[in-house]
Amino acid sequence: MTNPATILAQSGRPERVQGNPVNPPIVLSSTYRNSGTGPGNIYARWDTETWNPFEKTLATLEGASLPALVHASGMAAITTALHCAPPGKIVAPKHSYHASLVVAREMAEREGGEVVTVDIANTDEILAALPGAKAVLLESPTNPMLELADIETVAKAAHEQGTLVIVDNTFATPLGQQPLSLGADIVVHSATKYLAGHSDVVLGAVVTNSEELHDTMWNYRTHTGSVAGPMETWLALRGMRTLSLRFERITQNAAELAKRLSEHPLVEAVAHPSLPNHPNRERAPKGCGVLTLRPKGGKEAADRLVEATTLWLPATSLGGVESTLERRRRFADEAVTVPEDLLRLSCGIEDIEDLWEDLDNALRIAVQ
Repeated sequence: MTNPATILAQSGRPERVQGNPVNPPIVLSSTYRNSGTGPGNIYARWDTETWNPFEKTLATLEGASLPALVHASGMAAITTALHCAPPGKIVAPKHSYHASLVVAREMAEREGGEVVTVDIANTDEILAALPGAKAVLLESPTNPMLELADIETVAKAAHEQGTLVIVDNTFATPLGQQPLSLGADIVVHSATKYLAGHSDVVLGAVVTNSEELHDTMWNYRTHTGSVAGPMETWLALRGMRTLSLRFERITQNAAELAKRLSEHPLVEAVAHPSLPNHPNRERAPKGCGVLTLRPKGGKEAADRLVEATTLWLPATSLGGVESTLERRRRFADEAVTVPEDLLRLSCGIEDIEDLWEDLDNALRIAVQ
């Protein structure tokens, strides 16, 4: 199987023998019968058969030779990935997911290193920051500014000096890009978002082709206990079965709304990788379900717009079947370079005309 839609529908199924179930079972057990050192599971913090179908499916989607490692959350996965780098300098996007920067800075401060933030769309700026770096963390598109990195060029330069390359692929998903094929050492996902896709689980995962990194991350996950529950992992796999269908509709909705909003008289600015004026558009993944909107009237108009919507749900997180929006700078630890009036919109699978009507009406109410 090489087609992502087929992988999603077929991977991780039980063996095709008479009487077997179609879906893998959920095994709700913390421990296993094991009286010696023979094969088989021992304790669910180390491994459980309910993780394996999800881990196999995600690895296949990412083109990885080793199973993914499921984690309790996306932040647990990021922490595990950063742990693989020796103490020292970490290069990261200034517009990364804010919690990722918090963890990186706490780790660097504790270990005597530093975090250097860069404009991830400016390859020269990244390359200038790389000397002495132990790890570079990339997001492409970034959250929430949707900047696009040249992953392949950065990865090549980083490897020339022994720098670990970590790529958060949550926004793009494996359907949009496969960072391992571009030179990444570790790929991270907040599976809470598009992979699970129904706003009902919190989950993360890491993927690598390196045996050494895989062992390091397995040990860190096991010893810190940042493991996922079997029910959440099973739900994520079930949600992932429809990822190709959901992502197709979601990205179509996002591109069409971005086009319409870019022509709206009450909109100050809109960003989406599909727009002709988007910087470094050639680096864009094959689809993006997030766009940003700045209405005329500033922060107050943005807040009024959020409250005026009846279909778009004011909520954080993203990647579900329902469309959500939020003003990112309402969070105190969001980067100060994110405009106060910027709204991040996560498109769902609703009818495009219903989504548009709700946004258009909200804009007319908000911009006074």
